[in-house]
Amino acid sequence: MITPSPALPRTSIVGLVLAACLGTAPTVTAAAAPTAPESGTGLDRYYSQHLGWGSCAKNPGDTEGHDLDKAGVQCADVVVPLDYADPQGRTLTVAVSRLKATDTRHRIGSILLNNGGPGGTALESPPEFRPWMKKAGPRYDIVGFDPRFVGRSTPLDCGWPVGTNLFSAGLSRASFERQVALQKDLAAKCRATNASVLPHVNTRNTARDMDVIRGALGEKKISYFGYSYGTYLGTVYTQMFPGRTDRMVLDGAIDPRKYGPRLLQEAVGENERALADWATWAAARNGTYGLGRTRAQVLATVDRIIRASARGPLTVGTAPDTFRLDDTHIPFILLAGVDSDTDTSRAALGEQISVLAKAAAGLPTRLSPRFAETLRLATTGEQSPHGSVQSSIICGDVAAPRDPEVYWRDIERSRAAYPRFGALTNNINPCAFWDRPREEPTQVKQDAEVLIVSATGDPRTPHKGAVALHGLLPSSRLVTLEGANRHAVYGLYENACIDSKVNHYLATGKLPARDQTCSK
Repeated sequence: MITPSPALPRTSIVGLVLAACLGTAPTVTAAAAPTAPESGTGLDRYYSQHLGWGSCAKNPGDTEGHDLDKAGVQCADVVVPLDYADPQGRTLTVAVSRLKATDTRHRIGSILLNNGGPGGTALESPPEFRPWMKKAGPRYDIVGFDPRFVGRSTPLDCGWPVGTNLFSAGLSRASFERQVALQKDLAAKCRATNASVLPHVNTRNTARDMDVIRGALGEKKISYFGYSYGTYLGTVYTQMFPGRTDRMVLDGAIDPRKYGPRLLQEAVGENERALADWATWAAARNGTYGLGRTRAQVLATVDRIIRASARGPLTVGTAPDTFRLDDTHIPFILLAGVDSDTDTSRAALGEQISVLAKAAAGLPTRLSPRFAETLRLATTGEQSPHGSVQSSIICGDVAAPRDPEVYWRDIERSRAAYPRFGALTNNINPCAFWDRPREEPTQVKQDAEVLIVSATGDPRTPHKGAVALHGLLPSSRLVTLEGANRHAVYGLYENACIDSKVNHYLATGKLPARDQTCSK
């Protein structure tokens, strides 16, 4: 699921579930591929492969790889089949990294990391993750991986002119029709460039790859930590490979029954509330941002910016970072800015809206590097691989409605209650033009002992999703952060209560006796 936000360590600005926000409908059934190595299936060689651990640097200019080497991380490639129903056919490589346990006497095992997306990398994460784990950290081999077609794992790129498909439908039928044309073209570009692999780009195959990684690491059971979309991936793994997990933490959890291309519809209210809370914060700092002295005045400024951009694109920035933004872009910027209620995140959004307000008044503007990065994502193809694989995974998991009128009706119905985000969360997406998924979405029928972490004001994966997942997994426990508009909490939000409860579980393997609540 994707988020246009730099919430997770060094992941793309669109990292989590924001893109998993595009549309759901029944899918067609196909024969399921095997989920475990069985005699005669041909998968044994993948599970028993020897991993050649070595330097993470691919070449002298690979800064990230050299940084991992300096941190004591080693990297390897895991070979997996493109199609698990044809294990003798084409293969892929999945890039993995490992920071080995230093407390070998008390070693617990391996913990696998996923930072969300879909399309987020985690190869770089082990050295960032270990300090958060406190005393438990040295007892684990911490393993990051780039899922199939992501990052260093046989990457997929459709040659998109943008880095995300997450846009608003705008204020008019004409802007919606332009979105229909854009989203159809994005799907066509993926079909034209990657038709042979698209049927195999999905979460169930990533879960199968995870089990191959477990086997190649020599672990009978593996621990797992997933943020955002990574909570859906972890849930799918528990259903496909029951009994093969040790300790699992799902932070920013998704209701698996709601996962799909239109997931963000579930969070439209949370995003409007998060924006209103930010407006209250900005109003108290009118001397800095000049957006209004009350919440209502700040929101009125936002609305004026959107209307101005609908009349004609706003020009922001100075060469070489000059961008033209219309009413399909502005709500995306808002969405990217409300992922966290920290002062740092709120100040960044304040600066961005001040820039847009000046542009709407015809004044010259300058952009911060962070704002320029967000705008490059939305208006250039620099991050085409990220947007390409994110949509490919979501569209490969769950089908979307095909009739543009379905989206238009939902957009029109949502405008009154959700004036800034309704036209974004209900907008059409590439999945409307995608081939049907090869497999049905995973159904949760097996219980699993997992620790679920959620903030009550999460604007990406709403808290109600975590509550629903907890209900589907009766043996799970839910740790709730009250009063925070924050997506992805552990280690990132620096809440001592949340971090200590997660670390106690990772160290002992014992879930809390009952659900827990922490204060912001």
